[in-house]
Amino acid sequence: MTESRAEPTLFERIAAREIPASFVAETDRVIAFRDIAPKAPVHVVVTPKAGTYRDVVELAEGDPGLLAELVAVARSVAEELSDGQFRLVFNTGAAAGQTVFHVHAHVLAGGLEEATLAGE
Repeated sequence: MTESRAEPTLFERIAAREIPASFVAETDRVIAFRDIAPKAPVHVVVTPKAGTYRDVVELAEGDPGLLAELVAVARSVAEELSDGQFRLVFNTGAAAGQTVFHVHAHVLAGGLEEATLAGE
């Protein structure tokens, strides 16, 4: 689990509605919103509201139930916005393209044969 931060993460600020986003789903602990730089026709970020975990490895070790909820929200988003088939991408670490160190997944669907996710 990550150490406490002085400032809230970008995604915590989005969850708090301090930064506008196009929300597509929400539970008590998870939000889903459209990516501002989409890499596919459907590109949604799914993330816990709290920035407790930096990446998916920390989340899996620290709260597997929250990870399962995040995946369930991702599946629901894909069913609603596309045909239910999707790619779920977790970038883990800067060298892998992670730029926001608050665990999150990218739901990508539609036209994936042309989609790439080089960065966030």
